[in-house]
Order: sequence, then structure tokens, then C-alpha cells
Amino acid sequence: MSQKSSRRSFLAAGLVLPAAASASRSTQQSAPAAPPRPGQTSKPSGGPAFQYRTLGKTGLRVTSLGFGCMITSDGSVVERAADLGITYFDTARSYMGGNNERMVGAALKRKRKDVVLSTKTEGNSKQEALAQLDKSLQELATDYVDIWYLHGKTTIGAVTDDLVEALQAAKKAGKTRFAGVSTHGGQQDLMPWLAKNPNIDVILTSYNFTMPPFMDSVIAEAGKAGKGIVAMKVMAGGTRRGRAGDPGIEKLRREGALTSALKWVLRNPSLGTTVPSMTDMDQLDANLMQMSIPFGAADEKILAVHLREITPFYCRMCGECAGQCRQGLPVEDVLRFVTYADGYGQFSLGRERYLQLHPSHVSARCENCPGCTVQCPYGVQVAAQMARAQALFAC
Repeated sequence: MSQKSSRRSFLAAGLVLPAAASASRSTQQSAPAAPPRPGQTSKPSGGPAFQYRTLGKTGLRVTSLGFGCMITSDGSVVERAADLGITYFDTARSYMGGNNERMVGAALKRKRKDVVLSTKTEGNSKQEALAQLDKSLQELATDYVDIWYLHGKTTIGAVTDDLVEALQAAKKAGKTRFAGVSTHGGQQDLMPWLAKNPNIDVILTSYNFTMPPFMDSVIAEAGKAGKGIVAMKVMAGGTRRGRAGDPGIEKLRREGALTSALKWVLRNPSLGTTVPSMTDMDQLDANLMQMSIPFGAADEKILAVHLREITPFYCRMCGECAGQCRQGLPVEDVLRFVTYADGYGQFSLGRERYLQLHPSHVSARCENCPGCTVQCPYGVQVAAQMARAQALFAC
């Protein structure tokens, strides 16, 4: 079913969310409450005013602004974030070939009992997943993680009984406290299923101002079912490659389009926390400020313009393109890999993920097709972006 929306419906529906969280889900505090776990953190004098939320039925109290460590290479940024009071940190076994977990573990060593730490596995079997978890714990220098996710699942069928057994075995062994699934797309079907699954405690999902209106409802329903919801991809692709100097883009950067995007996500009361990427101290400081600044009319205007600017490039991961490519290419995945390179400045990550595709997909060339069969309902120039991915990564 197509979820195409006009600019008017975007402003009317996509930018309008409930303005305030219920008291049971979100509170503004100058210092953290004393949760049973993680332990109490102190707020430095004159530091940011943190907002704390409960992550579903897990009972974990987390800051609404968490830290996505995927592209962070400077451990001092992670360490300072924890010192300032951020309590949720997210990594994965696959990030930076395992080096990311090692960096995060070293950076959080002093604060391990004060933070919620999550990692992920891309294992395709119970045995492989549990082996990856053991390696993750070794690299993170901890005997448990608070949340362990099955990484990047986009269909119900991908969450196999075997992998769910791995999640439960890890909980029973005390190697993880809660079981999760992360998903980049397919949420319209997958999230309602996960919401009803008693073996899943936390859902990590893509969520930002560009996405289809159904995302608000599936997130809300999962929250009502007691699932902890963590939002990723909150900046909608970051800044664009090759557009520095473009007056429109430069103006959006000056006016804070990315921080407006973060504020848009933070105001959703159904979310437990968010994991924007932060690679340096400036990004950390800019994001910390957004917890105490309300989303307003000026932000709506900035995002409306920003949406127009990124429409040709940014994939909303709605799943509409599935099965449309005559060469069978995984369009949604490839577009995400381009975003890693162009939006986040992470060429090596994009190329690494691209080269993990099936060899027939790596060797395919869109220039060999008489015309692209994929039509994005949101206006992404699919053929151009696919060709760019092939030019960037396939050599």
C-alpha cells in the first residue's frame, strides 16, 4: 500500500505529534532519579538539563538523548558524554570490524554500572549469534550487556525461532538483561508482530521526520504493549555529499536542520531514547542542548525546506521498492549504504556493507538496464542513487 504524502500532508501529519509525554513515560529533571539499574549519575553544575524516560517494561531509566556509537572513533567523546550524564550507549559487533566495541568498552569502563549498554549480532543461527555475544562481551570488557539486539531485521521471517532462542539463552545465562530486535525497514508489518512477541523487550527502529505516517501508530502501539522503543536514523541521513557551498544547504546547516530533526523525534512520548551518531565534541554539545529546547514553528519551517532538499537522495526505508528491481537488487539496502558515505562521511562503512551483498548484486550495473523499474513514492531518484553506489563501491 502506497504511503505517498504531499508537502501539505507532511506538514499536517508528519510534523504533528502529541506535544507532551505522560508523566509515567517522561519527566524533565535537573538530576536523574535513582533507578535500580543503571546506577545514579551526577549532573555537573551548569550542565545540560536531561530528560529521563522509562524504556518500556524493562524498567530501565534512560536519558531521552542516547549515543549511537557506530561511526565514533574518538573514545573521549563517548567518555565525556557519560561524564555529562547520557546513560544509553549503542554499539554492535559489526561496527568497525569489532573495533567500535573495544573503543566503547574502554571509554565506559569507569561508568559501566551507571549506563545502559547495548550491542547487536548479525549471526544467522543460535550458535553463531551466541559466539558473537561472547566476543562482544570480551571486547566491551563487561560480563553482561543490558540489551542485546538481533541486528537489522526487516521481515518477520528474519526473526527466526533459532535466533529468538539465542536471545533467551543469553538472558538465562546472565549475559544480557533484555532481548531486542533492530530494524531499518519493514516496520509496518514487523513492529506490530514484535509488539505481540513476549520474547522481545526492546525495539530499535529507524524513525525521523521524513518517514511515513504509519510509523507514529506502530511505535505508539508497541509502546502500549510495553516494548521499549529506541529511535535511530533520527537525523534523516545527515548532511549531503557534494552540496557544500550550495546556498540552500549551507543556510539549513546554519539554521540547525539536523538539530531540528532531533527535536522532532525527541518530542514523541512513545520513545524511550534515541541514538544519534556523534563523532566530536561539537556534535555532542549541540545535541545535548536539544533536550531542553522545545520543537516549534521555526523548526517546522526548517524541516519542510530540508525535506525538499533531501527528497532526491534520502530513502525513507518504507519498503515500497521491495521486488521492483528487474535485477533483483536490494534497493533499500544499497541506498542506505550510499547514505553512510554521502550523509555521514563514512565511505569505508558504506563500501564494506556493499561488498557484503551477494556477488551477483555487487557485479550488477544499472547502466545495463533499458530503464529503471523502481518508482519511489517519495521522489527518491533511485536510478541515480543506485548508479552512484556502484560507482563508489563496486570498483
